[in-house]
Amino acid sequence: MTRGHQRSQPILPGATIGILGSGQLGRMLALAAAALGYRVQVYSPEADSPAGQVATREVVGSYEDAAAIARFAAGVDLLTFEFENLSSAAVTAAARHTVVRPGAEVLATAQNRQREKQFLSAAGFPVATWSPLPVAPSRGSSAPPGDGPGPHPVGYPAIVKTAGFGYDGKGQRRVSDAAELAAAVAEAGATPLVVEQVVPFDRELSVIGARSPGGEFRAYGPFENSHRRHILDLTSSPVAIAAALRRHARELVRDLMEQLDVIGLLCVELFQVGGRLIVNEVAPRPHNSGHLTIDACETGQFEQHIRAVCGLPLGDPAQHTPAAMANLLGDLWPHGATPAWNRALAQPSVKLHLYAKREPRPGRKMGHLTALASDTAAAVRHVTSARAHLG
Repeated sequence: MTRGHQRSQPILPGATIGILGSGQLGRMLALAAAALGYRVQVYSPEADSPAGQVATREVVGSYEDAAAIARFAAGVDLLTFEFENLSSAAVTAAARHTVVRPGAEVLATAQNRQREKQFLSAAGFPVATWSPLPVAPSRGSSAPPGDGPGPHPVGYPAIVKTAGFGYDGKGQRRVSDAAELAAAVAEAGATPLVVEQVVPFDRELSVIGARSPGGEFRAYGPFENSHRRHILDLTSSPVAIAAALRRHARELVRDLMEQLDVIGLLCVELFQVGGRLIVNEVAPRPHNSGHLTIDACETGQFEQHIRAVCGLPLGDPAQHTPAAMANLLGDLWPHGATPAWNRALAQPSVKLHLYAKREPRPGRKMGHLTALASDTAAAVRHVTSARAHLG
């Protein structure tokens, strides 16, 4: 059994990979790892999870239970994770028993918006104007009634976000003036917050980088993304973008991965404002905007993540066909009705990926569609048409 985070030799097929997290990203990671010949164990807060259904073994436990995660780590050759809402202390404990990639330091930075923004700002990466916010005074406090959160350098409109444990639109609120900001702080109570100035962007982009222990680097994108209710709705690629800006986006991601020492994948969400790029958020894992790579690229993002964390040569990320991806949310299952999958798949170019989640809920990601076409605009038309036929 491998021990120690600094292992330099590749972890070859036949070894056992542990995944912390059991949702759709863990499921697709497990499928990619199995295709390469690895055994996969999943650590999940519940049994029969989307990832657990396709893994060699599923271990049920709390993400806050450092001792249980350490025991899980002791039984695998390498540990990786599918999302950031984990205890960085537990991941640090796991690193005493096996290789952990990306490392706990990367997780600690990416899982907290204040630490993330502080790192990006200190390292000179372009970010929107932002500020941490003090928590609301507790009951019995001597603070004068009606006091707001105090001065800050962010103008309005702005977005107030929880510093930790926020994704898919959770923990975000748009505010237009000081009164709305004060109300958002009061509502959050003891929850730490950051506030960011709204960026008047031309479009939202993302780039996904892959980096191996030896420093080999590959990149996907930029992809163009659109959101509804702060949840990713549609991704398309390739993007009509100046060659210099495309190079700049990829170089920015490479610099970020090197400074954070990320082994694995890093998705960087970007705002394009004219000829400038502004970093919105980073995620050290496969990303929703990269799902189209499964069908449209020589090497999909999930296989690439496994190659990177195991120290294998990275695959070719080149996109062979224009593509668009549309998320399928639980809203498509009104009153428990089954969507009309046959109608969506009537278009031969459309691919269906379902995550086998038991309970559809509004806003919950249940799957996605990918359409391949002769050009990006056609792919967008095909995938949105296929989704519209599900109702």
